[in-house]
Amino acid sequence: MKIYYYTLGCKVNHYETEALKEKLELTGHSSVKSIKDADVAVVNSCTVTGQANLKCRQILHKIRKQNQSCILILTGCFPQAFEEEVKTFGFCDIICGSSNKMSIPKMLDEYLSDDNIDSNGIRKQIIRIDKYTKTDKIENMSISGYDDKTRANVKIQDGCDQYCTYCIIPYARGHLRSKSLVEIKNEVTALSNSGHKEVVLVGINLCCYGKDLGNGKSIRLADAVETACSVDGIERVRLGSIEPEMISDEDIERMSKLNKLCPQFHLSLQSGCDKTLKEMNRKYTTLEYEILCKKLRKKFPDCSITTDIMVGFPGESNEDFLESLAFVKKIKFAKAHIFPYSRREGTSAAKRLDQIDGRTKESRSKAMEQVCNESAYDFLKAQVGKVYPVLFEKEKSPDYFEGHTPNFTIVKIPRKNLKIPQNSLRKQILYVRIEKAEKNYCLGSFADK
Repeated sequence: MKIYYYTLGCKVNHYETEALKEKLELTGHSSVKSIKDADVAVVNSCTVTGQANLKCRQILHKIRKQNQSCILILTGCFPQAFEEEVKTFGFCDIICGSSNKMSIPKMLDEYLSDDNIDSNGIRKQIIRIDKYTKTDKIENMSISGYDDKTRANVKIQDGCDQYCTYCIIPYARGHLRSKSLVEIKNEVTALSNSGHKEVVLVGINLCCYGKDLGNGKSIRLADAVETACSVDGIERVRLGSIEPEMISDEDIERMSKLNKLCPQFHLSLQSGCDKTLKEMNRKYTTLEYEILCKKLRKKFPDCSITTDIMVGFPGESNEDFLESLAFVKKIKFAKAHIFPYSRREGTSAAKRLDQIDGRTKESRSKAMEQVCNESAYDFLKAQVGKVYPVLFEKEKSPDYFEGHTPNFTIVKIPRKNLKIPQNSLRKQILYVRIEKAEKNYCLGSFADK
């Protein structure tokens, strides 16, 4: 059957869609990029914000409108966290949660079986959302290669037990679960064999990797990084988003000795105000966060530190926001994702009466964006004159070759007047001298090492 895939949300979700796609293709199914051509449509949902739920509903209705005969499958965090709501989705044929995505091939076979037809000759809807337990193991899934991506995501961890007061994810993803070091090495080896030079280790709460493993021996994220770096053919290992309170001095020391580890750290901040952090149930202070940034910058010269920042958390006064703004300006992030607080039913923050109005959240977002855009441009300007190995990717413009440095700076090289025999440099690592900083990227030219 021809299957259309649509993925919302984080890198973990995109990884899981790819793993499901690979499993279905092994059983004879193929993928298509057009809704109208599909026999089956799979929507892998996100629920981190109310907007994510709305977007999921919109794509489901769009698919059903454009292709009334396809088998419509909804999976992921939305149904896992809001089971009662999705039970009303009569327009979906199969619904499952984030806990059992890899069972979709079996559910599809079950849906198509003769035993699934009612007395009126209509196929019965299947809703199967498994509840998470504390003894769960990470769902068995892996990827041997990506056809359309230069960097390959590798999911090594799932679940979160932090219970930040604004966050629905612990309910959507369950308790901490980790992939074994042997499984990580096998998967990264397969990706290397398929031609990938860079892998990105991702998870829901990545720094909690290994807490459920070890049998008495402490296993940490640094072990997973060392394992990935040990694979021949892999030249770069990158980390997904990490929680700042989980990184020890020992972790930093061990990782600083790994030449393959890319010096880019996405440290989720959320707020630069200690009062707000405490009310969010974040497990660090701004001082601890600042000290960590200094340690990373000392051990990883030219590293980029990126982050997520929330504005408009319930009870955030103007003074609280200004404190957060000043802290963000002090840290000088290379890049920041700024977003307004989104009320999520089922979380303690949603029950608070001191919610911030939309207009205030919008104005605070703009003010925060201005500060972060300035620091991002300052970071790019600081790259000028340096020479980096750049991993080139699929060209987005006929005028440029484009890739990323180890610290994830986007670099573009004009094609004009270049005599390069091949049409694409994708998946090649070549040295580049940074010559100019633009608003969101740098321009460069090829250089010797």
